[in-house]
Amino acid sequence: MTSTADTTDLATLDATAQAELVRSGAVSALELVDAAIARIEALNPVLNAVIYADFERARAAATDVDPSTPFAGVPFLIKDIGATQEGLPYWVGNRLLKEIDHRSTGDTVLGARFRNAGLVTVGKTNLPELGSSPTTQPLSCGPTSNPWDAERSPAGSSGGSAAAVASGMVPIAHANDGGGSTRLPAAWCGLVGLKTTRGRVANPASVSRLVSELVVSRSVRDTARLLDAVEGATPADLFAYPPPERPYVDELGADPGRLRVAVMTAGGQYSVDEECVAGVEATARTLESMGHEIEAVDPDVLLGEESNVNGRLWMAGLARRVEALGEMAGRPLTEDEVEPYNWAAAQRGADLLATEWTATEERQHAWSAMVLDWFANFDVLVTPTAGCPPMTTVELTPPEEKPWRIGRTHGRIGQFTLPFNVTGQPAISLPLHETAAGLPVGVQLVAGMGREDLLIRLAARLEEAMPWHDRRPQVFAPGGER
Repeated sequence: MTSTADTTDLATLDATAQAELVRSGAVSALELVDAAIARIEALNPVLNAVIYADFERARAAATDVDPSTPFAGVPFLIKDIGATQEGLPYWVGNRLLKEIDHRSTGDTVLGARFRNAGLVTVGKTNLPELGSSPTTQPLSCGPTSNPWDAERSPAGSSGGSAAAVASGMVPIAHANDGGGSTRLPAAWCGLVGLKTTRGRVANPASVSRLVSELVVSRSVRDTARLLDAVEGATPADLFAYPPPERPYVDELGADPGRLRVAVMTAGGQYSVDEECVAGVEATARTLESMGHEIEAVDPDVLLGEESNVNGRLWMAGLARRVEALGEMAGRPLTEDEVEPYNWAAAQRGADLLATEWTATEERQHAWSAMVLDWFANFDVLVTPTAGCPPMTTVELTPPEEKPWRIGRTHGRIGQFTLPFNVTGQPAISLPLHETAAGLPVGVQLVAGMGREDLLIRLAARLEEAMPWHDRRPQVFAPGGER
């Protein structure tokens, strides 16, 4: 076994390396878990990434880990929406559900697959109420700080998970993405975040065409290995995509071939920060040096006026999610029990008639088909992940009057991510750039439907050519600030 001094270095290892230590017998699963608990206890008072600690159950689970599983004994955190496990809280960032301590009564399919992969859940992570914002500062649990600068947001909605992984609390954590909620926190926290093809990962309880679930991680290999462990739809899934031809880990050293790469740096109705443009341009130069064909493209197809149809359906969906809060609570929620931004948006969405909903969905689907037809001319599209570098929590606080006006800021942040939730294409954010002040900037790579294999091949090459593993945020394990 390692010494106590040696275990402090566990924070720098990705999940694959930690599992290999367990399989080799160099470290026990319990040692991994205890070390993660110590890091959470040291760092969470600064970051507020973990909103519920499940330490005793984690220690018990660590004594019964199958060393043959891909992530044997690796400490893990679950975001407080979407996939969950029996007995854990399910508050979705809402004050009332937290007050009544609403709990999950069973594992979801993905929650069970996380467990079967050997991951040991040590707690749950913070998120904006209902996962509806690209920032993590709910009134129920308070804001999460970005480890790179505690005054800044880690983005959202998987901000708690991203802050926990970036700071070294755990090497990998659950995330989901309905408009950028995996990729945006990955971009602002210096991590890898993959949104999978619609139907790639089981989600039988969902009727949304937008949502995918996976993780945020520090390495491309962790993302590939985790996707191998959990991919595959169930017969009950509304959306299902055929399985890959071979394991995703086999793509890590594979040659992607000579690719047709589209590069987009301009936004539509929103501006794009020059640092985000610089990240894309640096990535494009690297890809060109690898022999790929680079073509600059106009944003109109992806970000033109036709894409505005997506916002109206989002508000209508939010109205349904507020209604679902009442079902979980056992009674309808009142205005003072829902955050002002969500309540205002839900009220606007509730006015959409069934016939208007259907007509809007038809237009959304037509827009999606147009984008996919255009995308057939390329193998990969490269864009900024977010429209700007990490913003402060103050800048992202909705105004008391007319809170929906913060939506313009949200739109700027997520302008490049939401389109691919609508089309269903896989997209990955990689930490390929940083600002002059040392803040992480993510670059997004998008591929055609079902082509996670291509994204993983290309991402692995970029990980070698533009490495990020030696970068450390200001707040990092084992004990605090850099």
